[in-house]
Amino acid sequence: MFEELSKLLREQLRLKDEIEIKPESRIIEDLGADSLDVLQLLMTIEETRGIVIPDEKLAGFTVVQDIVDYLEGMEK
Repeated sequence: MFEELSKLLREQLRLKDEIEIKPESRIIEDLGADSLDVLQLLMTIEETRGIVIPDEKLAGFTVVQDIVDYLEGMEK
């Protein structure tokens, strides 16, 4: 799940190869995303996985692992 999300983040945010994405990477501060980038990322995830992520969850996603944990929790 982490690798899949890292790939999406790299594409969506147009990150250079030298920028390392780690589970503890802060989406806005470390990866340079803004709120629109996060929204677009979540919309892409929703489309590709056929799920709906409630808007109130959005504010809780501060590091990459937050999204991974949420998606893995949905699989159970």
